[in-house]
Amino acid sequence: MSTPFVGAVQFSSQIVGSSESSEGGTALLPEVAPPQRKQMPGWAVLLHNDDVSDFSLVTRSVVEFARLTVSDAVERTVEAHESGVALLMVTHRERAELIQEQFQTRGLTVTIEPAA
Repeated sequence: MSTPFVGAVQFSSQIVGSSESSEGGTALLPEVAPPQRKQMPGWAVLLHNDDVSDFSLVTRSVVEFARLTVSDAVERTVEAHESGVALLMVTHRERAELIQEQFQTRGLTVTIEPAA
């Protein structure tokens, strides 16, 4: 009389096609490498200074659309104001396009380009 556990081992041996004897043998699965994930190319989201928009509007928009903290948003807004452009983030293309469109609804200039 066999126990349920032995029957389970015998059944699993048959599933994986083990050539070992089903009595007391343990089926071993072959080692399989995990699938490789391809990284999507990154897109840089760039905030441009326009000398027209209110500083607080720009900062609030950066917080809302780019999901940066208030302190990071202020830093990027100041950088764009002083140097003309600031990198907000690097993300996948679809998100970069969405963020660009969101800024445009407020009259703010954001461009996207392939990240270096």
